[in-house]
Amino acid sequence: MSASDPTRSGFVVTNVRLFDGEKTADRADVVVEGERIAAVVPRPDATLRYDSDRYAVIDGTGATLMPGLIDSHTHPTGDALALAILFGVTTEMDMFTVPERLGDQRALAAERNDMADIRSASTGATVLGGHPSMLIGLSFREQFPVIEGPADAARFVRDRVAEGADFIKLLIDDGTAMGHPSPTLTEEAARVVVTEAHAHGLLAVAHATSVRNTLTAVRAGVDGLVHVFMDQPPSEEVVRTVKEAGVFVIPTLVTMGSMAGELTGRAVADDVRARRFIPESWHQNLCTCWQLGSPSSLENAKLATRALHRAGVTIVAGTDAADVGVLGTAHGVSLHQELSLLVDCGLTPAEALTAATSSAATSFRLPDRGYIAPGRQADLLMVDGDPTVNITDSLSIRAVWRRGQRLHRVLAP
Repeated sequence: MSASDPTRSGFVVTNVRLFDGEKTADRADVVVEGERIAAVVPRPDATLRYDSDRYAVIDGTGATLMPGLIDSHTHPTGDALALAILFGVTTEMDMFTVPERLGDQRALAAERNDMADIRSASTGATVLGGHPSMLIGLSFREQFPVIEGPADAARFVRDRVAEGADFIKLLIDDGTAMGHPSPTLTEEAARVVVTEAHAHGLLAVAHATSVRNTLTAVRAGVDGLVHVFMDQPPSEEVVRTVKEAGVFVIPTLVTMGSMAGELTGRAVADDVRARRFIPESWHQNLCTCWQLGSPSSLENAKLATRALHRAGVTIVAGTDAADVGVLGTAHGVSLHQELSLLVDCGLTPAEALTAATSSAATSFRLPDRGYIAPGRQADLLMVDGDPTVNITDSLSIRAVWRRGQRLHRVLAP
């Protein structure tokens, strides 16, 4: 192998099973120089050799190398980004925060490779008393700006752009799914938000957990839905409407299950491969659920995910992991549970991995990650076994890299 700058540090993962974000190869070598992937080399035989003075050679026999995972729905606070990367999540999409918190997180993520990167909507577009006002004191400890009506919706978006938002989030939730009525954005105001976001070249995504709110969001022109609806089973009409609109959907089944009182994260929390890396506060959080909605909510959400996937809607993986106290999830490890739930909904293991890698990167316009290909950022996850066949192998983590730097996985105290 040759390279233009022989002084650059690099490494090669050899003889590894490869999932590149879309497709698999039984054996390949992946060459990394600096922060970027330099080459992906098919490996038909074992005769290829690399200059050990130039590359650290890492034997990938028995393992699968894949892109670093992207959790496309989170609310990171505190140690969340550091916890996430322990489980191979190298990027989190933050769906609601305040500028002060976001600035600190961005600065740290830019400097350090022992925490996940972050992209953010900053503050989501909602109304006074609307979702997530009820979470002030849990995930949100600060008040946040709201939209009073269509007249100030464009101004709201411009303020988020000035804060450096990477995309715009709308909260269209009248409380139907939880049985607790609350005010929400009108369709007119939502349409103004979407139009203004697009005028600034930004995606617009929507929180909507009922069929009615989902249809409002789609009519308003959003690019993605950051939950799947859970108030009723899917009808052909709503599935067709979502499909024809071309939006992507992030089901967040782990959170839907917690809200329904039907699911905790105990299985992954107590998994021997994960337990030693999970702080006790997060372990307790994983082992408890919200119990806010109907027990049928999780089944509705799974049926909807299955129907949308079958119809060809792009499914993207996300957890809605937030802070300790927002029950049922933890950053990083919950994404592995979400992948298993997606498989339960009819995705193949490879399709579930795609939902957490290339589909996430493509949906959120992240051209430097989500794939293993020359020129892409070297955010990588290597696991024992083959998660494209057995999705639970995703938790058998052998190594994690962010920007070409290997993570030292520290045990929880």
